[in-house]
Amino acid sequence: MTTPRLHLARITKSYPGVVANSEVSLTVMPGETHAVLGENGAGKSTLMKIIYGAVKPDAGTVQFNGQAVHIRNPQEARALGISMVFQHFSLFDTITVAENVWLGLNKRFSLMDVTHSIAAKASEYGLDIDPSRPVHTLSVGEMQRVEIIRALLTNPQLLILDEPTSVLTPQAVEKLFVVLKKLASEGCSILYISHKLHEIRELCNACTVLRGGKVTGVCNPAQESNASLSRMMIGAEPPQLTRRASKVGAPVLRVNNLKLARDDQFGLDLEGITLEVRAGEVVGIAGVSGNGQKELLYALSGEDVRSSPGSIQIGDVDASRLHPGGRRKLGLHFVPEERLGRGAVPTLGLAHNLLLTRNESILFPRFCGGWIKVRQLEAHAADIIRRFNVKAGGARSQARSLSGGNLQKFIVGREIDAQPKLFIVSQPTWGVDVGAAAQIRGEILALRDAGCAVLVVSEELDELFELSDRLHVIARGQLSPSVPIGEARVEKIGEWMSGLWHEEVQANLALKGLAEQKGANHAEA
Repeated sequence: MTTPRLHLARITKSYPGVVANSEVSLTVMPGETHAVLGENGAGKSTLMKIIYGAVKPDAGTVQFNGQAVHIRNPQEARALGISMVFQHFSLFDTITVAENVWLGLNKRFSLMDVTHSIAAKASEYGLDIDPSRPVHTLSVGEMQRVEIIRALLTNPQLLILDEPTSVLTPQAVEKLFVVLKKLASEGCSILYISHKLHEIRELCNACTVLRGGKVTGVCNPAQESNASLSRMMIGAEPPQLTRRASKVGAPVLRVNNLKLARDDQFGLDLEGITLEVRAGEVVGIAGVSGNGQKELLYALSGEDVRSSPGSIQIGDVDASRLHPGGRRKLGLHFVPEERLGRGAVPTLGLAHNLLLTRNESILFPRFCGGWIKVRQLEAHAADIIRRFNVKAGGARSQARSLSGGNLQKFIVGREIDAQPKLFIVSQPTWGVDVGAAAQIRGEILALRDAGCAVLVVSEELDELFELSDRLHVIARGQLSPSVPIGEARVEKIGEWMSGLWHEEVQANLALKGLAEQKGANHAEA
């Protein structure tokens, strides 16, 4: 019989107040693409970190290629042939892409060698990235490309991927799957964590399901349906979204010919962005990561106040030079794509993270009076935790102690709880399990039905088609005209992601002009 590439036996890991893994056993064969499926907080990431040497198990054994191993750190894991792409990236912001990759490789390679290797891998796998760019200038999607390329450069025998496609476009996902299938055919084993059930069914030939830190099922996902996988994972099928006809009101956000020069040499200029979001509608923005989403969201949130006067209007107020606090007073609440560090302070408890984005006129009477009323604050945070089904040790739990999906649920819940007039959210369900994703999307639609104006920026087209009333595409710092969701087609949006809407718009204008001219000639006759 073929020796397993990886065999885990009765792995157990506990933290204060929670058992992350309880006697988990798992076997991965050479060339096998093995999914690990479970809802947020089921223990998937902890198990992967144990395999990679980033976390030490309390009990259990690990065998790699038939030999018992004690992997004490990621360096030893890489020496064995194990590489991992984390959901939360392990990159240093202040150095370049090439320097980040170089840190994790054998030092017999020079920085120049690594730079050339990155460029070659990026071109081969369609994961385009500039090796000379500082990491702090990259979007989340571009950072994910760096992590994937870094892992591939080690020529791993076992590749662990934790939500690798969460911020990749459908086209990029297709290219990545070609790469992964090729790696598997060459004997590389892949451990694949994803909440996208259709990806697991397409890519993986084995699956282990975790619930509450325990193995609750093993299957071949190709022989399962999305519904049956959901039942194995969360004990039920996710609720279906119900969409009502929108009752569109007055414009809440107007962006008029926004032109903004890049803030650094690796950014993008925004060129004449014009956008309107009305009360009671969801407007979506699609696009490949790194095409101006970051710059636009900084301008809209108030983190970048270089916009020219009159270019950004919230309600009847010119908000172009207002900082985030001033915009919150106008009813704007914002969920960024970076959870830790921008959406939440990692070392603060959830209750104190609640204080970060609240309008003082609402906040102080309830929680303060010169002093923070900690009991009231913690009770309110606990209510958000309960309402959004966040798995945490309580309102005092540090933000960094939560799984990625649970932290996302708390941040989205925190901003929705503020009852915004304008809600802007980037990557709303990044790394969130199917049940939680359905809940977040349902809450967004409930906001819209209550009269809130909602702007969603996402790289998941399925999500945008599910949520949006109108859809734009951003490419190279420019924004396409909006398309009613009933007229939008995946093929068209995919073409527009390459900036190809200009020709179509010009052709439509020409056809409209011809029709008007024919009408005028007919009237004269």
